Amino acid sequence: MRLARFSTEDAHEIFAHHQGGWVQLSGIEGYEAPGRLVDLLDETSRRELAALLDPMPQAGQDDVRLEDAATVVEVGDIWGAGLNYKGHSADLNTDQPASGPGSYLRPGNCLIGNGQHIRLPSWSKRVTAEAELGLVIGTSCKNVRRQEWRSVIAGVTAVLDMTAEDVIRENPRYIPWAKGFDTFCSVGPQLVTLDEFEDADLQSLRVSTVLNGETVASAPVADMKYDLGFLVEYFTADRTFTPGTVICTGTPGAAVINPGDSITSVVEGVGTLAHTVK
Repeated sequence: MRLARFSTEDAHEIFAHHQGGWVQLSGIEGYEAPGRLVDLLDETSRRELAALLDPMPQAGQDDVRLEDAATVVEVGDIWGAGLNYKGHSADLNTDQPASGPGSYLRPGNCLIGNGQHIRLPSWSKRVTAEAELGLVIGTSCKNVRRQEWRSVIAGVTAVLDMTAEDVIRENPRYIPWAKGFDTFCSVGPQLVTLDEFEDADLQSLRVSTVLNGETVASAPVADMKYDLGFLVEYFTADRTFTPGTVICTGTPGAAVINPGDSITSVVEGVGTLAHTVK
């Protein structure tokens, strides 16, 4: 199943992809009231929705485009793994962490929808953008074992993560501050539920950072130093994660962005986020 949020005249509406088109859930009996995507993430809710969609004979609205989707994040924290790909570690001329990935927690106010502008802060002279695969938590969880990671993940999505890199080079303790500026994160444009992927499928997904139409860095998920199961176990260790929380799993490489640039995050089979820089 694929879920996305789109802006309407009054608010955001949730759509599900079915038979080649997008179906607005508020038009389905039982879903008329405005809802939140996060409320559909547990396994029972996803099965109930799939059962309602399955007999529908035709596709939904063909004028709904993922290029206009809002962020899939409504509630929940945004965690990130740093230096999880060798290529990004080389970008920063530093070694990959040996005991676990670099990590950060960023504020939700930095989020933008697909296609919206990235605005560079006056505090930084070198901002980078990084494509990533995101894991979306579907159920409240804590101390998840590595081999059971799939049981708490509702689905995957694409992420575009911005960083004031010059700030981090000055002092790596500034990571949350350097990533928390307005417009510094995009998550979406859709959530693809995990049942669409076997483990081997996830490992083969290619993540690419594309600047002005040119691929700057690209690698499959299999190239991560710390795999998806490790990341879920690591981040949920002795802390409770709520539905809607996102784990950004690291980037194969970053691109320096400047005003006028076009920057794109491509996660093969999952989604594409495209933004221009102001």
